[in-house]
Amino acid sequence: MEFRSASHLVGKTVSEKRSMIENDLPAGRFSVACIGPAGENLVRFANVMFQDRAAGRGGAGAVLGAKNMLGIAVSGSKRVDEADSPQLKEVLRNAFQTIKNDPVSIGFKENGTIGDIPSSNDGGDWPTKNWQSNSWGKGAVLFDRYNEHNFIKPYGCYRGCTISCGRKVHVGEGPFKTPEHGGAEYESISCFTAFVLNEDMDAAVHSTYLCNEFGIDTISTASAIAFAIESAENGILPEQLEGGLHLRWGEAASLPVLVKMIARREGVGDLLADGVRQAAKQIGHGAEAFAIHVKGLEGPAHDPRSGKALAISYGTGNRGMCHIHPVEAMAWDSGKMTWGLTDYGLTDPDTVDRWAEEGKGKEVKLLQDGLSLPDILGTCKFFMYAGITIDHWAAMLSALTGIDFDGKRLLEISERVYNLQRLFNLREGLSKADDMVPQRVCSQPAFGKYQNSPECAIHDYQKMLREYYIARGWDPETGIPTKDTLRRLGIS
Repeated sequence: MEFRSASHLVGKTVSEKRSMIENDLPAGRFSVACIGPAGENLVRFANVMFQDRAAGRGGAGAVLGAKNMLGIAVSGSKRVDEADSPQLKEVLRNAFQTIKNDPVSIGFKENGTIGDIPSSNDGGDWPTKNWQSNSWGKGAVLFDRYNEHNFIKPYGCYRGCTISCGRKVHVGEGPFKTPEHGGAEYESISCFTAFVLNEDMDAAVHSTYLCNEFGIDTISTASAIAFAIESAENGILPEQLEGGLHLRWGEAASLPVLVKMIARREGVGDLLADGVRQAAKQIGHGAEAFAIHVKGLEGPAHDPRSGKALAISYGTGNRGMCHIHPVEAMAWDSGKMTWGLTDYGLTDPDTVDRWAEEGKGKEVKLLQDGLSLPDILGTCKFFMYAGITIDHWAAMLSALTGIDFDGKRLLEISERVYNLQRLFNLREGLSKADDMVPQRVCSQPAFGKYQNSPECAIHDYQKMLREYYIARGWDPETGIPTKDTLRRLGIS
């Protein structure tokens, strides 16, 4: 291992840094992770980029920036020793066949994650206008526009991927002309369209490309922009911060400008670069109502008013309001997915009303434990959407390590991890108050398909939260893990 000066990389975009780092290295296969200008400027939601893929949420880019580390390059050649190579090959062969034949896998390859936009819009799972609604009515039109003008081809984010949900996209001409790159993910595009009422798909694709180039999380960036627009609309954003920009809903031209301002901490971008929670504190005058976050992490493009299990998963997520770490819980009660967890006690979603609240807290505990496993194992979570279960993981681990794993043991490992994360947060000063979700997220939509559907609003979040605490073995009043629970999990 060696450290090298990165002074010549300062201020360069992600693609420029990656190219320069690769040119500095001896010939061979190197993987490069690097931050962009946003990380250097300590934007709280700066990310770490791996070519076109991002370690997007949580601000890891700012951590590297604070340490003056601009990039890491790794090359390896040694093989991993396998305890039972023939058995592992057989398990993997069966797993690949399962994925290949699964309709979800086929859909991911054909349409990518962005293909969920029309159905999310229709099902009330598409946060719109900074969460004022859960649908917009424009999902199918925008998706068709993307397919016609922006989509180039699918690709896998690593060699040998059996799903290949990635999209190569571009903007061929016009003011938002953008080179071919890996992008147009569901979250990124949803946030740069529905969140801000932008109907220009070219502007959305270009803005998400800039986020990658500047090393900044797409979800938090678009959330911050939506927050700024609503603050300006209500006359509480200081005029000097607007800097002549048109902070209005649907103003496509301002989006890429704001991305750059946030990454560079210029003007209003400096305010937004610390996230919506901190920005709302600085602005005051009721701005907190427009700051959609949990534990400081801005909300993504899935809405618990489509399936209420998601509300508890958002609130109790150890890193905040995240859809994928640990679980898109509305995919259970609304999308009717099980991930193979019915064998371990999960209620059959076909027997569950998506807008019911009773029992959701209890179910989320198991959903979180099951869907945290890909994070623990270091593998893609989408495999569990495409037919892979914890029994597959257990078989793979057993053949790889020679240690006997089964699904029950893996669930206990995941539960232990979740409790350790909870203890970390408690040590750092978080409490039950940080498990609350924003009032707007619980409220009846102000417009759209579900504006006359009071049943989609969340009526007793506290009851669901208490139910969740009990299922976790935490104190039902404080959310602190009990001594019995820690003892059972082997946590001292």
